[in-house]
Amino acid sequence: MTVTSENSLFSNVNKGARFIRHFNFTRIMSDIKIGINGFGRIGRIVLRCALEKGIKVLAINDPFISVDYMVYMFKYDSTHGRFKGDLSNKDNKLIIDGKSITVYTEKEPSKIPWGQLGVDYVVESTGVFTTVDKCQAHIQSGAKKVIITAPSADAPMYVMGVNEDKYTGQDSIVSNASCTTNCLAPLAKIIHEKYGIIEGLMTTIHSYTATQKTVDGPSNKDWRGGRSAAQNIIPSTTGAAKAVGKVIPTLNGKLTGMSFRVPTPDVSVVDLTCRLEKPAKYEDICNTIKNACNRNELKNILSYTNDEVVSSDFIGSPYSSIFDVKASISLNDNFVKLVSWYDNEYGYSHRVIDLIKHMAKVDTNDGTTKNSSPVQQRRPRQSSRSQSKNN
Repeated sequence: MTVTSENSLFSNVNKGARFIRHFNFTRIMSDIKIGINGFGRIGRIVLRCALEKGIKVLAINDPFISVDYMVYMFKYDSTHGRFKGDLSNKDNKLIIDGKSITVYTEKEPSKIPWGQLGVDYVVESTGVFTTVDKCQAHIQSGAKKVIITAPSADAPMYVMGVNEDKYTGQDSIVSNASCTTNCLAPLAKIIHEKYGIIEGLMTTIHSYTATQKTVDGPSNKDWRGGRSAAQNIIPSTTGAAKAVGKVIPTLNGKLTGMSFRVPTPDVSVVDLTCRLEKPAKYEDICNTIKNACNRNELKNILSYTNDEVVSSDFIGSPYSSIFDVKASISLNDNFVKLVSWYDNEYGYSHRVIDLIKHMAKVDTNDGTTKNSSPVQQRRPRQSSRSQSKNN
């Protein structure tokens, strides 16, 4: 007769529980069905990230791109290289590795049949529909949830590794904030938790984007922004630092910042200069950040390097924020400058998919994506959140 010890019993129970949790999570991930509205830089990289993570993309909408041109744009990328999978088009569908994605060219989101297609989560990456009111059109056409890939004036904002635990499933329309907020917020969270930030100024040295000019051109609202992106370092505004106060309320009013647009096509870097409540040696601050990289909520989000790196070394990095030990400095134990890199395209797009995965897990437990009709979705909370540019 075999006698099973109490410890062995508990061990088997725990293993079984872990297996069930893993099985359920895998099932949830395989059930996620997304659509993409807007096939620009972020839309295309989000598609790459979704394919890498095994997320089903059922439809893409872009009124300005034909399906054959869509194949070309997705296949060849000057920054991130050629897509390595099989790619073709047939019957107005994009075929990737044998799986078809329906393509639409609607200017109005209300005309995209998300519900008929079975799309649950819409990635709103046009840069045009960034408010709750404008995104309601996606909900009305059958989508369950909308993720805005830009700051929003009124949609709840979630940053992975920082405040995604506040998502309860009740919000139909959310914002993934900006790429710069996704870089800054995890770093600020770690420093504020350990040492306390009295106040701080942020500068992002930001690669140029599609909104800028290749040569000098008219830009009535932003005269400097009308100057050639390839020839100039251009001072600009950003709401990224103030937005950190929205996702970390105890930092509200303590941070602000600005941007320098520089002549590089991808990868940007945050410089956070701040005064600390508790004095700390620079080495201790570095160790605090290094140890935080292993925290469950920050794995694959926050990273750390003490190599002699430059911006191009981070092209294709999936992290939101990579702390640079050798570029950061301190004046004294209460005044520090912290430098952190980010691929403003690839890292951010990974967070879009990660946010959707997190939402799907919460929504499945809450029942909001399984039992609710799209029109009856609970309206998102209204707020006065506002930011400026998406950088």
